[in-house]
Amino acid sequence: MASIPLYLINGFLEAGKTTFLEDVLLNGDFADGQKTLLILCEEGEVEYNQSALTNLNMLSLTVDEEQQFSASFLNDCVKKYRPKRVFVEMNGMWDPSWMFEQRLPAGLEIAQVITIVDASTFQVYVNNMKGILSNLFANTEMVIFNRATEVMPLHSFRRAVRGVNPRAMVYFEDADGNPVDPGMEEPPYDLNADVIRLDDMDYGLWYLDVSDNPQRYEGKKVRFLAKIMKSRRFPENTFIPGRNVMTCCENDIRFVGYVCRADFADQLKSRQWVWITAEIREEYAREYGEEGPVLRGISFEEAEKPEDEVLYFN
Repeated sequence: MASIPLYLINGFLEAGKTTFLEDVLLNGDFADGQKTLLILCEEGEVEYNQSALTNLNMLSLTVDEEQQFSASFLNDCVKKYRPKRVFVEMNGMWDPSWMFEQRLPAGLEIAQVITIVDASTFQVYVNNMKGILSNLFANTEMVIFNRATEVMPLHSFRRAVRGVNPRAMVYFEDADGNPVDPGMEEPPYDLNADVIRLDDMDYGLWYLDVSDNPQRYEGKKVRFLAKIMKSRRFPENTFIPGRNVMTCCENDIRFVGYVCRADFADQLKSRQWVWITAEIREEYAREYGEEGPVLRGISFEEAEKPEDEVLYFN
């Protein structure tokens, strides 16, 4: 049985999901007449053009309660309507994690996850609903901030997403759908110094910027306070110097750092605190399964545990 692609469009009420999805369905490559099932998990102010959907062999269903939206519901939908593909306009307040933690029924396979965010109200959600934002961003492949302007703290918005999901692509559009380019963020530390010295406040930004802009850091030296993580599964002379970073709330703290190769690795112990100096390279690492930032250890100094072990991306 051929798999049935499922496209998940997530975001809060009035974020612009319906406008985005209708444009994709009626004006894009999906307007080809193949039987398409559209599942709506909330009703916003903007309504779909039902006659246009019908003309393109598209059917929409509405789900009112979160407990209704389940694996058995999706299974029944596929059996009853036999679609070639399924689109789900999610309710941003619902937790979609079950769709990624268990096998989907009836040959369904998640093809793409896109999150739509209203940039004009995003800071309100950051201040009041960080846990729900974490659920939104955790499994998304792409985040589109609409209604964005150049005067907004767009770099901060991007860090809020990438702190939860480093692989997510982040785009900004204005109210008319035109791209908004935030430009390259200037870090608070000196990129041209012989050794880039990171304060605790800089670590989260540095970690994300190295991932986003590896060419800026190729061959540069860096020094920062780190907690050592070692594992028997790591190759010889390999460890990870990193920090615990809070992505959204106390329940969402994780250790982040880059693989480090150094001749002095055997002198270090797991959970030990050190000042590490290393050179940054972009190269293949088995630990990543692909190319990525790798630190080449130059030296270390033993250090005391800081008063506050937890850092932030913003």
